[in-house]
Amino acid sequence: MATKKSLCVLIGILAIATYVLGSLIEARAETMNYKCYSWMSKREAVPVDDVEGHLVTLAQRGGFYVFDNGEVATIKRASLNDLIKGAGWAVVYETITFPDGSTIVRKGQATLGGTAEGATASIEATSEIVKGTGRFQGIKGTQKDKTKALPVEKGEAGAKLYGEGSLTYTLPSK
Repeated sequence: MATKKSLCVLIGILAIATYVLGSLIEARAETMNYKCYSWMSKREAVPVDDVEGHLVTLAQRGGFYVFDNGEVATIKRASLNDLIKGAGWAVVYETITFPDGSTIVRKGQATLGGTAEGATASIEATSEIVKGTGRFQGIKGTQKDKTKALPVEKGEAGAKLYGEGSLTYTLPSK
């Protein structure tokens, strides 16, 4: 009887160890570093009358990432921004689309740094990856990036951004 009980305990321990080791192997995070460039496609700004230079904006950007492995992906971004003289915060949604049609969707928040003239000069963003399709189906992870703004030129809806960042993620085992 004691042998049967010991065997059951041993099988239970092996099952738990297999599950834990399998989870650790699956959870090995990968990182994709990139350089990025984006431009403003659309921007709607509404002034807020509490302090000088306060705007709430809804913006749409296009752009692309160039990854360290040479892969390129396009981006489509929407953001809600609360700015005082170019500085403030934003909520960002972005879809990253790869040439094979696979996508990564992220949701994040950003801090925007302004200039003395009231323009946005820099952006730091952190995001959670909320969805993936194709080869990124089931993806989980985060994204961090830092970008700088180029001066707005005549006829542009907003500043062009350039910078770098990284995606750190796990994919389900196959």
